Amino acid sequence: MKFRTLLAVGALLAGTVAARADVVRYPIPNSTFPISLAVQVPATATTYYVSGQVPPVVNKDAEPTSPQAYGDVKTQTTGVLSKIKGILEGLGLGMGDVVKMQVFLVHDARAPMDFKAFMEGYTQFFGGAQPNLPARSVVGVA
Repeated sequence: MKFRTLLAVGALLAGTVAARADVVRYPIPNSTFPISLAVQVPATATTYYVSGQVPPVVNKDAEPTSPQAYGDVKTQTTGVLSKIKGILEGLGLGMGDVVKMQVFLVHDARAPMDFKAFMEGYTQFFGGAQPNLPARSVVGVA
């Protein structure tokens, strides 16, 4: 059961980014949750669509299909977001340019998603020192 939960994070994590051309981010009223309620991207902005990324293998000695190969949910989240950060940097962009993110957490329907661990990894990239928050959806998939 834990295997499915761990392999879940980052199965598909896609971000839509726009160049810094007058993007308007609308915060969630009375909230410190690290996402935007909405993000407005002007028609004049160049928009990039980044393909979904999967977590990197962190333990090459582990069976490739085991959770030990990919680490826990937080490790997988930081691994996927680091890959996306690298892609963006190659385009001359950064995590502050992300305007929309879709996250798919694969998990066993008999157990809750480890959303807390996902957020521990996510907040290393969004919120705090990097205040440009994307609109975001997180869904669990079997």
